[in-house]
Amino acid sequence: MTETGNGAVADDAVERPEDDDHDLLTFGEAGARLEIEIRAMRRTIAELAGAETVDEEALAAAEARLAALQEGQQRNRAQAINDENFERFFGYAGKARRNTE
Repeated sequence: MTETGNGAVADDAVERPEDDDHDLLTFGEAGARLEIEIRAMRRTIAELAGAETVDEEALAAAEARLAALQEGQQRNRAQAINDENFERFFGYAGKARRNTE
């Protein structure tokens, strides 16, 4: 993990697929952004938990946010749209388009 001078995490520390279309929010880019947020939230939780006086409400909110981010990360990993799950994902019958160059 690389931190910038102001304490922010440099997103170059997160692996991004080379072949993604960066004009779109792809599964790969969404996964990279989720990972950045998860790392930041883990740091926030550590700071809150390590404070001299622990703000229990803020800590609980941060832990809930981390859990939600991790759930999103799991959903993002189950990304493959194929002919079998196309209708369930999009809500109408169809076929999954394949990358054709």
